[in-house]
Amino acid sequence: MPIDLNAHLPGVSRVALGCMHFGARQAGSEAAEVAAADAAVRAALDAGINLFDHADIYVRGRAESIFGAIIKNQPALRDRMYVQTKCGLVAEALGGQGDYRYDLSRQHIMAAVDASLARLQTGWIDLLLLHRPDPLMQRDEVAEAFTKLRDAGKVRHFGVSNMRAAQLRWLQKALGQPLVANQMEMSLLSRHWLEQDVCFNHAQGAEVLEWSDTLHHCMDAGVQLQAWGPLAQGRLSGASQADAATRAASEMVAAIADELGVPREAVVLGWLMHHPAGIQPVIGSADPQRIRACAAALDVKLTREHWYALYTAARGRRLP
Repeated sequence: MPIDLNAHLPGVSRVALGCMHFGARQAGSEAAEVAAADAAVRAALDAGINLFDHADIYVRGRAESIFGAIIKNQPALRDRMYVQTKCGLVAEALGGQGDYRYDLSRQHIMAAVDASLARLQTGWIDLLLLHRPDPLMQRDEVAEAFTKLRDAGKVRHFGVSNMRAAQLRWLQKALGQPLVANQMEMSLLSRHWLEQDVCFNHAQGAEVLEWSDTLHHCMDAGVQLQAWGPLAQGRLSGASQADAATRAASEMVAAIADELGVPREAVVLGWLMHHPAGIQPVIGSADPQRIRACAAALDVKLTREHWYALYTAARGRRLP
């Protein structure tokens, strides 16, 4: 049975809208940025997408602030939304411009949540994710922070991002509540999660990034796998490509989209969502038209033949 968040967040959508580009000053004035973000939010809600993905690092907090302006202007929208954000990735000039460090200390998690709540202008976060593994993380500190945040009504559920199974199991042992989500890079062009099994005991497996048993652990433990970068930066749904395998996969996407009468984005996401893990794509577009195209994936019914045709085209070589 596919894993999904409905056991924890009843009625949450199978597709999430990533808000990482909100407030990037591409629309001009702040009022124009809020209006552009509001159009994206309304397009998502109208299309049945009600999970909105944030991180305190996105546009240095401005993405959350722009979203918060929408909630402040239209408070009734909050009850139609599930809002998740991430913490623990800290922008800092350590050795050069654009460097990062990590901080999953109790003090930082607590302060980061308070700052996100203020920017988002909401009383609670539905799901808080730890953005990346912190080698200095003390799991008892994380457990204490999670308990205080939950008991204070500031965060309802918790998860992680970019963590493998061993890290999930180690952290979960200290927690008083389940980790309900793990957000990882997953797409038709980022297939390490899939290739590690298909290429097991084969020479092609030497080229695959280590996922260990992360995929199956999440499926077995009821941890929702969320996919960041699920559209592969549009390389399969319109952007021109020089790579032969990507061009072949893009052409296959277009052919299947024409056959089914759906947008190409819906086919790209539908391929991910067809997997038994119940993968939840987090799309990153703020374009209402493209959001609607992505939402069409909710109704796409790919055949096994479609799925393997896309998979083998993107691989650029035969399966083992």
